[in-house]
Amino acid sequence: MANFCYVCGKGPGVGNHVSNANNKRKRRFMPNLQRVKIVEDSGRRRVRVCTRCIKAGKVVKAS
Repeated sequence: MANFCYVCGKGPGVGNHVSNANNKRKRRFMPNLQRVKIVEDSGRRRVRVCTRCIKAGKVVKAS
């Protein structure tokens, strides 16, 4: 399963770990995804959605 938001498509970002000695190595910033049940045209579905989309009300949660 890919690490992408179902609604906005947000995925991992890339950057550097930077030590006190200013050594740099690559790292990934993962999005904060939650598994939620949503209501769609075809019925209910369980998807991974980022917390920003959940807070903004871009998905309708199934009860």
